[in-house]
Amino acid sequence: MTTVRILPGAVRGAALAPPSKSYTHRALIAAHLAGRRYLVLHPLDADDTRATARALRRLGSRVRWGRTCWEVRPVAAESRARATIQCGESGTTLRFVAALAASSARPVRLVGRGRLPSRPMAELVQALRELGARCRFAGGAGRLPLDVEGPIHGGAVRLDASRSSQFASALLLTLPSVPGDSVLRLTGAIVSEPYLDATLAVVRCHGVRIDRRGRTFVIPGSQRYHGGRFEVPGDASSAAYLWAAAAVTGGQVRVRGIPSNWPQADLAVLDLLERAGATVERVRDGATVRGRARRGFALDLTGAPDLYPLAAVVAATVPARSRLRGAPHVVYKESDRRAGAVRLARALGAEVEANRREVRIQGTRTPSAVEITDLNDHRLVMSAGVGALAGDGPSEVGDARAVAKSFPGFWVALAALGGRIDR
Repeated sequence: MTTVRILPGAVRGAALAPPSKSYTHRALIAAHLAGRRYLVLHPLDADDTRATARALRRLGSRVRWGRTCWEVRPVAAESRARATIQCGESGTTLRFVAALAASSARPVRLVGRGRLPSRPMAELVQALRELGARCRFAGGAGRLPLDVEGPIHGGAVRLDASRSSQFASALLLTLPSVPGDSVLRLTGAIVSEPYLDATLAVVRCHGVRIDRRGRTFVIPGSQRYHGGRFEVPGDASSAAYLWAAAAVTGGQVRVRGIPSNWPQADLAVLDLLERAGATVERVRDGATVRGRARRGFALDLTGAPDLYPLAAVVAATVPARSRLRGAPHVVYKESDRRAGAVRLARALGAEVEANRREVRIQGTRTPSAVEITDLNDHRLVMSAGVGALAGDGPSEVGDARAVAKSFPGFWVALAALGGRIDR
């Protein structure tokens, strides 16, 4: 366990957004399915994306890591021996690779660490079974290890999308490449829907056809992924912490490198900060946020659940009442992020009322310094780091290493903007 000491103070300056974790995952799956030499340009090099790249190696692709480019190549012949794939703590890796593994006759065992073995998978596993895969939870009661053996074929499946959009994204990435046409119908309340838009954007840019009609996706089979490269856009999810740091301290931060032509759920943070009273100037490849958040806000986070802890921190630093609604699936993430958000807001001195439907936060004009050193969820750690900048004295936040999951350069980026951080 490592901690950082953070002194309060405003942040100012400009930053280039780190590469997107979501798009790096999707580009790696497309690279494997392309079946030719493929370049992932400017990938995010983080724990989760490395987990997906290593999984592709176990499934038969060669992956070479470079500083600004990852190269993916197919191998000459596919092994039939069972492969064991360590997904780390990455839910995206687990879900995407489960579907990818099911497209092959090779038996695969998927394992994970931390909270991953107990995170939701039943909906995706049921869909894969209906498409012809043999799947078994070796851990019992829906827990990893998960054994998967295909190959799957096209077909009509119904999928409950109320606990994760990654189930649908996994099928949308893989089903175009398998024999036979498919129809995927989503049931339940669709959560994190902008991530489905991101998946569709990636498959379509590779010349793959998927027709969407509301909740129904018509997917012709035996398609090929065309093209040999993908340039990963800058990440709105990571930029959100830098923009929020400006809003909670009354500073000014410009983040560039986020093209508008790729859907990103966490661009919703700009609407959040604007509602809270900060000034937001959007430009073609990013945005500038300046001035202190000072108004309460109400926000439904179903489409952007990763913002839940950060939104709670912003609300805690505003001397007004805010309400966070929706996103029931945040309790299934790397940690129970609703409970984590409540904890962060209270640590900053806010009054909080929480139930299953919403979290109500009465923020404070004088946020407290925080001492929370037992966090292991990367989004909680980064949110705590942002909130500490608004505290009334030095704060201690940890585990500082957790940011390696999605934004390894977070502490460096915050310090470059003037954050006084002692690691």
